[in-house]
Amino acid sequence: MSRLHVVSGKGGTGKTTVAAALALALAAEGKRTLLVEVEGRQGIAQLFETEALPYEERKIAVAPGGGEVFALAIDAEQALLDYLQMFYKLGGAGRALRKIGAIDFATTIAPGLRDVLLTGKACEAVRRKDRTGRFVYDHVVMDAPPTGRVTRFLNVNDEVAGLARIGPIHNQAQAVMRVLKSPETAVHFVTLLEEMPVQETSDGIAELRAAGLPVGGVVINMVRPAILDDAAVEAAANGRREEVARALSHALERTGSGSRGRTGFAEPLVEPLLQQAREHTERLALEQRGRADVARLSLPTYELQLLGDGVDLAGLYRMARELRKQGVAG
Repeated sequence: MSRLHVVSGKGGTGKTTVAAALALALAAEGKRTLLVEVEGRQGIAQLFETEALPYEERKIAVAPGGGEVFALAIDAEQALLDYLQMFYKLGGAGRALRKIGAIDFATTIAPGLRDVLLTGKACEAVRRKDRTGRFVYDHVVMDAPPTGRVTRFLNVNDEVAGLARIGPIHNQAQAVMRVLKSPETAVHFVTLLEEMPVQETSDGIAELRAAGLPVGGVVINMVRPAILDDAAVEAAANGRREEVARALSHALERTGSGSRGRTGFAEPLVEPLLQQAREHTERLALEQRGRADVARLSLPTYELQLLGDGVDLAGLYRMARELRKQGVAG
């Protein structure tokens, strides 16, 4: 079973929200999960309706069954200070370097150093054990960079290990890659049923596989419910006005709303509603093509419905329940 879950996706697909829901799902039934943010946007704090996360692991939620979700916003400068203390015992000297701006300079200028520190901190949490020898966290969930950058972000330690042939930097980079390329890790992609997100997901999976990094599953997010049945969709596609109007009328009757006339609505409403039916039909066709493209990836696939009022804390728990129901935390 995977212990490090890396969540990526094209911007706008809701990857941070899915990462948060996944952390809740994995923490159910008494488990402990660490949710890690690496992009400095404080998106996790906003989702859980809490104050900005400091550079420390802090409990932010209780999952169903008594599990706990902790969160950490990794700061590259602080991670470098940890690194200097861990390997070179430069705690005081490191803080002095920070005061003169050397730490900020290093994490900004040195190629790949920032990503090395971020991935290293997450992997340390995966490996960490308590005094009894048990893992501190059952799962670590990383809200990772978007699809276009995730492979290089995860693979940077491989490059560092090749550049630094010996010493603690080489050993640390190799230790991180052993975690990232092991069965302990799964990289999940979040997509929408739209052409560009699905294509970027496919490209991202191909890049991961080429780099030898483990692919997990695909989460199709913000799935909108179908309003019309198959017969009404076919009627709308072929312009059969009366049939579509009747189907829309029945839909309104089920919800107890609407002003009905000869075709089920007051006549001035018929044409705008028919236009919506045509647009709905076109969207369904687009989504069917997207589903077919996702299915060809031959990966575990999960679907989350669009939450009409936006995602609040209750919505996160609802998404977590749905992920567990679909087996993502099994």
